[in-house]
Amino acid sequence: MLKKALSVVAALSFAATVYAAGVELRADHPDTYVVKKGDTLWDISARFLKSPWYWPEIWQANPQIENPHLIYPGDVLSLVYIDGSPHLVVDAPPREPQADIGPQMRDEGETNAIPPLPYAAVRSFLSRPHILSEEDYQAAPYVMGLEENRLRAVDKSLIYVRNLGPDVAVGQRMLIVRPTVVFREVPEGWLWNRDQRRVKVQPWSYSDQWHWSFSEWIASRGDVLGHEVLEIGNATVSSVGDPGTLYVSYADMEIRKGDLLLPAEDALPYELNFYPRPPKSVPDKMRVVALTGHGLTAAGPYEVVVLTKGAQDGIESGEVFSIYQPGERIDDEIAYPKGGVRGFFNPRDKMEALPDEFIGHVMVFRTFDRVSYGLVMSSVRPVYLGAHLREPTEIP
Repeated sequence: MLKKALSVVAALSFAATVYAAGVELRADHPDTYVVKKGDTLWDISARFLKSPWYWPEIWQANPQIENPHLIYPGDVLSLVYIDGSPHLVVDAPPREPQADIGPQMRDEGETNAIPPLPYAAVRSFLSRPHILSEEDYQAAPYVMGLEENRLRAVDKSLIYVRNLGPDVAVGQRMLIVRPTVVFREVPEGWLWNRDQRRVKVQPWSYSDQWHWSFSEWIASRGDVLGHEVLEIGNATVSSVGDPGTLYVSYADMEIRKGDLLLPAEDALPYELNFYPRPPKSVPDKMRVVALTGHGLTAAGPYEVVVLTKGAQDGIESGEVFSIYQPGERIDDEIAYPKGGVRGFFNPRDKMEALPDEFIGHVMVFRTFDRVSYGLVMSSVRPVYLGAHLREPTEIP
């Protein structure tokens, strides 16, 4: 059986000694550990704890560390007991003696700090993708024509854009983005929703801006959580108007009609130097809405998934959740034998839902208003669309 982790404190403080009685050390934990290049906070925490997301509960900030969230290669982590509770303290590697000028803070660049999760697995999701709300998506400027009426445009060419708006000025830098998918959450019990996952991922193409059909309108009903767009280049405004002219200064791929533009300053900052920890709360109906790999039907360890809750729901980077797959519905062939009268007159009663199954853990690493990106940190089974999230739990 799965063992429920104890409830966590609402506020996490590094400066104070906070310890949850439910935090359990691994039987084979080391007493000291030298941090190495390539380590992650999750990996290091997993060396000491059965539940790596309880890292904040055993971390003891040292006064010589300016940012207590960060540790670096060469640091020596030691397991000590304070008032009977285990804590990790860090000793920085010895340095050359300097003149005594009073107490100093340790000064290290954040780029050298140990990341909370494998950076290579999330690098492409940290800056290039953007999530637009339905309102921002509808109002975004779009490419309506290309220089010399070409089908595609590359860098060092002109594009013609509509809906620039009155606040756009000559010389302003814009991001060129390409819509990829639309994330929707279909209401429970919806007439056309036979998929009990109640989520939908709709691939986008530029023809969506110009064509409409009743069947597509029916299929697209539901709550839009966001429009994912991929940054593919940048351009500078040469002239304003409707349409306006922009000079493409850089492009990762060919630009085509229907691509959108965003002001460069609208790019949301992202945080990498967070730390794994339990969530303050788990929003109702938080689910896996999309898998990011091309052609994937399931996700495994160190693969990115999209979740149906974001900053508006209190989700923060670093929070860890357990993933559960909804149990299947099967016939109870013992109580309702095949061909029996009881099953014939009670077809719905013979269907029984199996318990939800624990799949693994996911850590949020980037949040938007209504969706988040999460990295699957561990899994005992594949993660499918519609899997729902709960408080982090461990398996014995």
